[in-house]
Amino acid sequence: MLDHLGNLERTHSCGTLRASDVGASVTLMGWVARRRDFGELTFIDLRDRDGITQVVFNSEDAPEAHAKAKESRGEFVIAVTGEVVLRDEASRNPKLPTGEVEVQAREVLILNDARTLPFQLDSSVDALASEDLRLKYRYLDLRRPQLQANLRLRHRVLREIRSYMDQQGFTEIETPILIKSTPEGARDYIVPSRVQPGKFFALPQSPQLFKQLCMIAGLDKYFQIARCFRDEDLRADRQPEFTQLDLEMSFATLDQIYSVTEGLFARIFKLIGVDLPLPFPRFTYAEAMRRWGSDKPDLRIDGMELQNLSPALAGTTFAPYASALAAGGEVQGVVIKGGAGLSRKVLDELQEFAKRYGAAALAWIKLGDETTSSLLKVLGEEAVNGLASTAAAKKGDAVLIVAGKPKTVAASLGALRNEVARREKLIPANVYAPLWVTEFPMFEYHDDDGRYYAMHHPFTSPLDEDLDLLERAVEGGETDLLGKLRTKAYDPVINGVELASGSIRIHRRDVQRLVFKALGLTTEEARSRFGFFLDALEYGTPPHGGIAPGIDRLMMVLAGTENIRDVMAFPKTASATDLMIDAPGEVDQKQLEELHLRVVKE
Repeated sequence: MLDHLGNLERTHSCGTLRASDVGASVTLMGWVARRRDFGELTFIDLRDRDGITQVVFNSEDAPEAHAKAKESRGEFVIAVTGEVVLRDEASRNPKLPTGEVEVQAREVLILNDARTLPFQLDSSVDALASEDLRLKYRYLDLRRPQLQANLRLRHRVLREIRSYMDQQGFTEIETPILIKSTPEGARDYIVPSRVQPGKFFALPQSPQLFKQLCMIAGLDKYFQIARCFRDEDLRADRQPEFTQLDLEMSFATLDQIYSVTEGLFARIFKLIGVDLPLPFPRFTYAEAMRRWGSDKPDLRIDGMELQNLSPALAGTTFAPYASALAAGGEVQGVVIKGGAGLSRKVLDELQEFAKRYGAAALAWIKLGDETTSSLLKVLGEEAVNGLASTAAAKKGDAVLIVAGKPKTVAASLGALRNEVARREKLIPANVYAPLWVTEFPMFEYHDDDGRYYAMHHPFTSPLDEDLDLLERAVEGGETDLLGKLRTKAYDPVINGVELASGSIRIHRRDVQRLVFKALGLTTEEARSRFGFFLDALEYGTPPHGGIAPGIDRLMMVLAGTENIRDVMAFPKTASATDLMIDAPGEVDQKQLEELHLRVVKE
């Protein structure tokens, strides 16, 4: 039979008792993490969110409590009253903050029982149950101390953000969740309107337009901890619903936004005892891609910058390289310090890895006691040595080489740089290397449908010196210039993770009209989607800009995990489903009829 809590109140949590509490009468409440029986003595490790305390039940001193302790099983909820005593020196546990003491129980209440768990909570990371099983029983998975620590750290981060933003003069303003669909980029989640048949709301991918409207309204400094939604294919660092810090400033310069953002990150990282180096170094997008093949380079990796090998291959008759260069492509390599010892098996695995990023093949040169290379037969020893020299490789090094379109070469070598550094343990632990990537291209061309898209979003301002290129491209028909336009966009990156995206916005209607036209929107389409915003731009819009750090990705870096689901309370799976509540699910016919919807089975 279960006991009633009544008016009993706990005096301490299970992680707070120390030697200074010896002699105190305490009441603890929590879950049975472990029970050990030794005849007249029974030991229970009692757990709550703050830690574990060992409780000892003696059949001679408290027979009724001892009998109840023997009834308890794993994850039973109990309340214990007793006295804090020092453990025998031989039984002290230095791994536990409470390891010097234990509670000698006088009374115990069994407040609730528990079924056998579908998986063990005390398993090591390598022995954990499958993620799908843990997500189905997420309320049990969340009892694990590491996940609880992540969520409590998240709370502290959000508290620190609000404190910092308030000190910087920002006002927290909530913006709508039910908005208008403006399809551009990722897909919207659509919400049907019951009272307006045939019409739909969308869930916001970001509060972008609303925060700009706050600037037009004269609110000057806005921020929000915003919930956002994107119906897109998922990756390890993405979820269909996510949280971001959204902020916007009127009359802001680039340096002002950099300073506010760096100050914020510095405050947040102090929560884990890290002093970020300030100011962050800045690299243009073009420089980052040229040096590291990535717009989010990991600067913890020493060297390993991309080396342009194309000049050394001018006039080559080797067909793959000759055709790549003739088509405007390039041949690049990356030097792996000490990589001459890479096995053929590892090189074959790296070849398959590079192919995931579009590379047709991965060539290699190893400078051991003698030079070996996958290119020796087709290029000859002299040419291979020339490539190694051009790459500035030395004895003991390896060179990995990719040829093709510049975008493919950069993507594959940039990813290989990270993969090799991870495999060979070339990334130092407990190091945080921040940077800014700036001047992103305004547009990127998609081969699949033969048109340009905004690389960030269509409200990003071009560089002042590129405004004439935008006008020539749109009004003068020089569409090739669209690929050369640069923006006042910027991303802060730490340890190879893009933590935010921001820009100075377009505040002039004439410039916004040109951008919409460049994206292929007719005047009528632009009016239909963004008419309210275009109208607002005509009423004295100040220059403004902002940034939106992703809270979930930021938490990944702070918590030291590579899985975004480790820092969210109730995440979705990689297929955007919630296994715990079985969502998304079907709705009944009456609901569909009220919404004027009909499900068409494929």
